[in-house]
Amino acid sequence: MKSQEAAIYREIQKNTDMAMKAIDTISGKVYDDDLALQISRQSLKYAEIHNEASKQLMAAKADSYQSTALADVLLKTGIHYNTMLNTSTGHIAEMMIKGSNNGILELEKTLKHNENAGGRPVALAQQLIDFQERNIECLKKYL
Repeated sequence: MKSQEAAIYREIQKNTDMAMKAIDTISGKVYDDDLALQISRQSLKYAEIHNEASKQLMAAKADSYQSTALADVLLKTGIHYNTMLNTSTGHIAEMMIKGSNNGILELEKTLKHNENAGGRPVALAQQLIDFQERNIECLKKYL
């Protein structure tokens, strides 16, 4: 596996890991059953994509993405801070949309910096981008 392919797989892992942790942190604050179901489904799809990236890295004996304790604490603290005074469905949907937008931007940057990567990691990254774009469209109805 080329280093550029591994870099894309690691970014996919990072992106999906952050999304799953964010959903896990925010799900207890969601009072709209429809939104709760929507983000639960998202979490399952993120896990599926994360596992595929992990499988490819393990097969190539390449290093996987490992989040730091500080990054996890910052993510969770940011979510708790942003929902301290406002747990409305619209606010939570907005936070989820912003997170998906950030994920798309990071993936696009990684793809741009690793243009010589093979088709498999690029296709998986594109699958994740498409998924996040669909999520944004679905979440807009809760704003």
